Amino acid sequence: MILVEADVDGEWDSRTDWPNLAEQAARAAVAHSRFAVLADSRISAEVSVKFTTDAEVRALNAAYRHKDKATNVLSFPMLEASELDALESAGVGELLLGDIVLGAGICAAEAAERGIAIEAHATHLVAHGILHLLGYDHETGQRDAEEMEQIERRALASLGMADPYPAEPGLQDQHHG
Repeated sequence: MILVEADVDGEWDSRTDWPNLAEQAARAAVAHSRFAVLADSRISAEVSVKFTTDAEVRALNAAYRHKDKATNVLSFPMLEASELDALESAGVGELLLGDIVLGAGICAAEAAERGIAIEAHATHLVAHGILHLLGYDHETGQRDAEEMEQIERRALASLGMADPYPAEPGLQDQHHG
């Protein structure tokens, strides 16, 4: 079972149900990953999603990644993939997958640049962040980037959303600036 806790800063449009969006994106990403069993198991997998300001994302990026700039999404995994495998095999228990943080300004600007709704882009970024929490990493090579993109495509399609990478191979490189 996937449990999503969301915290929403005032810079995010209050007309959107961001916690529900985060939960749907998280469930879809997990369901299409190699850890799909977590979606319906007796394991409680918890995720924290924070919708915050670009300034906070910049501070976190500087503190934890030594990059003094804002970015669209940051992921802070709490477990290694091998630990997930072990817990998944046990079939019961609780685990904290980690935290995901999205910056309002960058997310809105990227959505506008792509001509899509901010909700669609935020859904994609949460799904992307979830995959990082599950041990996927597009920065380790082309094969890993393509695998991650395919999972994101399937997860978003399951939510009735368009392909986030239309005719733009390697778009993954734009995440985690």
